[in-house]
Amino acid sequence: MTDRCAWCGTDPLYVAYHDTEWGVPEHDPRALWEKLVLDGFQAGLSWITILRKRDAFREEFDGFDPERVARWDAARIDRALQNPGIIRHRGKIESAVKGARLFLDIEARDGFAPFLWSFVGGQPIQNRFAGMADVPTATPESTAMSKALKKRGFNFCGPVIVYAFMQATGMVNDHVTTCHRHAPLSRPQAAG
Repeated sequence: MTDRCAWCGTDPLYVAYHDTEWGVPEHDPRALWEKLVLDGFQAGLSWITILRKRDAFREEFDGFDPERVARWDAARIDRALQNPGIIRHRGKIESAVKGARLFLDIEARDGFAPFLWSFVGGQPIQNRFAGMADVPTATPESTAMSKALKKRGFNFCGPVIVYAFMQATGMVNDHVTTCHRHAPLSRPQAAG
């Protein structure tokens, strides 16, 4: 039996996500924006709920193409609200559209990935937590990123949501030390 972080349990979808995606450093700006949007939709819900709906989200949100989503109008938002495959929360959908426009601005000025990775000095923070009880829900880095995102106009990006985003995108390695993914992701420039 492979040792894993306890949070993923035994659900095959969750285990696959843990084993192949969670904690792997992500530098693709579109993929980072998608994850930030999905973490915003997670607010008040469990990640497995979002993970089960991720394909429907990708389809509804035009493959998370920020240029396309930035052009959504009220009618397009209303259409998304009719899709039972996603979380139908007007505020979160409107936030995603606004976030697409903000993404395009940051991408043009600074680059979205360099902007986000600057909060960890451009390299994953390598934590060495023995158990999930040791893992924080927010850090000074997630608080700083949250404030910077909010200052630029993003919503649904508090320090806890942002820390979950940082964990998922490999900005921090929060696989516990007994997890089979910790060591491979501890190597410099870990790609998985």
